[in-house]
Amino acid sequence: MLFFKLFSRLPLGILYLFSDVLYLLARYVIRYRKHVIDENLFHAFPEKTEKERKAIRNRFYRNFTDSIAETIKSITISKAELSKRFTITNQDLLDQEVKNGKSVLLLAGHFFNWELGLQQAAVLSKVPSEGVYLKINNPFFNKLMYQARTRFGNTITEKRDFKNTMKTLVEQHRVVQLAADQRPTNRATRYQRSFLNRPAHFFEGAENIAKSMDLPVYFGEITKKGRGHYQATYELLSKGPYAAHAAHSITDAFCDRLEKNIHLQPDLYLWSHKRWKL
Repeated sequence: MLFFKLFSRLPLGILYLFSDVLYLLARYVIRYRKHVIDENLFHAFPEKTEKERKAIRNRFYRNFTDSIAETIKSITISKAELSKRFTITNQDLLDQEVKNGKSVLLLAGHFFNWELGLQQAAVLSKVPSEGVYLKINNPFFNKLMYQARTRFGNTITEKRDFKNTMKTLVEQHRVVQLAADQRPTNRATRYQRSFLNRPAHFFEGAENIAKSMDLPVYFGEITKKGRGHYQATYELLSKGPYAAHAAHSITDAFCDRLEKNIHLQPDLYLWSHKRWKL
């Protein structure tokens, strides 16, 4: 762990040299999950030419390897540098909901660089926040990432444990951050709908929590402004009372908004993920 912490203290410009090497390996040597990426892009963008989809794939590789360098940097990054790297335009929107006496759910997709976004939200927020994450199978890296994600005072909860902590949302008001585009397991309760021109399964935990506790739900849009510079903007996705809402209304709204974010900058999305495996 000491090695990674020392490595992390290198300037990001130096770490990007490491990313450049990884990029060449991922694109030309390993051809990291090329088949998965190409298949996902083919179905998501049938209107684009093969050349255009290839360009998206190659930019994805660049963003993917840059995100590795940036995540390493996040282990020791200062608040000052983090604020330069990741801007949140309206954190006060979520804070005000909590100050008004409501917990709030923030849904987002796997866009680069969500790790920096999690940290910057903790720095800017004036209210308690809780991030929900999937445990990394490797204990060493799970511990390393846990320390990085909680450096600035926020709480993160493993997904299996969130079933217990979510019961306190009505009384202990806070912002809960969820990556809502995870692919559910076969044993999970799932909702199937079309997503980027193919059927896909989605968790409906956020929908069930919001409707049962009457919580507002926001979407976090992420865009990239330049190498190592990102911006997030929050917008209201759904708000109670939910009595008149149709089934799956929140999940459908999230999926529609997620597609718009993907079309805005498609190379920022995690295309190597087997999202459509039913």
